[in-house]
Amino acid sequence: MNPLDLSNKYMRAFFGEESLDTLNELFSSDLEFEGPLYKFDKATDYIDSLKSDPVKNASYKLLAEYQDKDSACIVYEFTKLNVSTTMVQWFQVKHEKITKIRLVFDSRAFK
Repeated sequence: MNPLDLSNKYMRAFFGEESLDTLNELFSSDLEFEGPLYKFDKATDYIDSLKSDPVKNASYKLLAEYQDKDSACIVYEFTKLNVSTTMVQWFQVKHEKITKIRLVFDSRAFK
């Protein structure tokens, strides 16, 4: 799969359209995830956190997506419980596995 295919499959799992177990196939074991609220250095830790507190009552509207040889970027409008904000996720890929995810958004929207 190319970087954008992997990234979109991640989004479907994150938002409940596919099982979170799908992420085990997509992530490198040493996945690095960093966002405004959380940071993880192992795929299992990130997946376990999503399983213990899955995203509920949330949706997204795709605004833009880009890819190059080793990365993809998805820009979307995230909505949860009548709060919306623009989010950007940048995915780095190596050997058809996601190795890094950087999530950027203004966390003040949810306070």
